[in-house]
Amino acid sequence: MKQLVIMRHAKAEKAPAGGEDFDRPLAERGREEAVSVARALLAYGVKPDFALVSSAKRTLETFRQVESVMGEIPALIGKDLYNASADVLRRAIETHEKEGQCVLVVAHNPGVQYLVADYLFEGAASPDIVGKVQNGYPTATATVFEVDVAGRPVYDGIYLANSSRA
Repeated sequence: MKQLVIMRHAKAEKAPAGGEDFDRPLAERGREEAVSVARALLAYGVKPDFALVSSAKRTLETFRQVESVMGEIPALIGKDLYNASADVLRRAIETHEKEGQCVLVVAHNPGVQYLVADYLFEGAASPDIVGKVQNGYPTATATVFEVDVAGRPVYDGIYLANSSRA
């Protein structure tokens, strides 16, 4: 793996009374956000060739919107990534790091936010970007890391956040 993209799912509908959080679909705004982030990633020359995706409906729909822009991306879709902690996400990335040159992770907060903050801190990123991530990681936000020869993700300057915080 040479590049790692960590993305929080796009904006989802609220769970209906008695409905399950796992089954929440994307809102229309979320579909637009996911497409926008995918287009921006492509504009930066970032195109994942493997993905790790939570099997929750909103993460799957986010991933499908990304694919609608980028084309088909082989993926491992698993329930173990649903509301996974930063440690679980990190282990999944390490387990599958040889699956692609550019690996995309689509999952949930707070695990996504904490993992991105951990990688930023470990890679000695600027206090500005560390603070931005520590203050929140909105839906449809993606951060790109270059992976160094020792296998450490280092922030490469691409942080894409949707304009509305919700």
